[in-house]
Amino acid sequence: MNRTATSESATPKRAEPKALPDHVAIIMDGNGRWATQRGLPRIAGHKRGINSVRKITRHAKASGVKYLTLFAFSTENWLRPKEEVHGLFDLFRYYMRRECRTLAREGVRIKFIGDPSEMPEDIQSMMTEAEAMTASGEAMTLIVALNYGSRAEIVAATQRLATRVAAGEMAAGEITDTAISAELNTSGFPDPDLIIRTSGEQRLSNFLLWQAAYSEFLFVDCHWPEFDELAFDDAITLYRDRDRRFGGLRKSG
Repeated sequence: MNRTATSESATPKRAEPKALPDHVAIIMDGNGRWATQRGLPRIAGHKRGINSVRKITRHAKASGVKYLTLFAFSTENWLRPKEEVHGLFDLFRYYMRRECRTLAREGVRIKFIGDPSEMPEDIQSMMTEAEAMTASGEAMTLIVALNYGSRAEIVAATQRLATRVAAGEMAAGEITDTAISAELNTSGFPDPDLIIRTSGEQRLSNFLLWQAAYSEFLFVDCHWPEFDELAFDDAITLYRDRDRRFGGLRKSG
């Protein structure tokens, strides 16, 4: 008997670690509730939430995530009290002035999705400048959903395709899922592998409805200001424990 061969065959094979998500998207929920529970004005929760944005952006990059999407302001958020909306815009201005150059140095590219036309003009300029300043970043892409609503995004995409059909530039039969994806705000980015929502709510709230077709979901109870690097790592661990089959069968092995 070949003892060496027997010894090798008896050694259990080490399981290959499951892949990291390339793209993590986060619905940053619970800033206002975090503040209210502490007897503070809601805007104090949004200010505290900026710290989580900084920490999670850097930690996601260090973890090897290639795309991080943050739901910063939805098309429905205009329904909030005017002073809260204005406060959110002031926080956005603060973040952009403070962080853009740092992110550029760290190799983080910033891209925005949503309709910028309704935003204040100075914020529109900041968005354009931030994308230009960070355009060469290759370490990670930070996608900020600002004045974003997924239904409006899909409607606009299908309207553009319908216009091309009416003009004779394409046939109706050429409208495929690939054609629609190419018309969305997220064209050129991979669909999210993992979508996290903080604060215990379990819904998408008009966020990446098309792109989330095969995403994994994780709903965590902590509010966004409490979501830290450890919570992010826990989310990644849970993601890596899941078996993504995309409609197929589990692989035997």
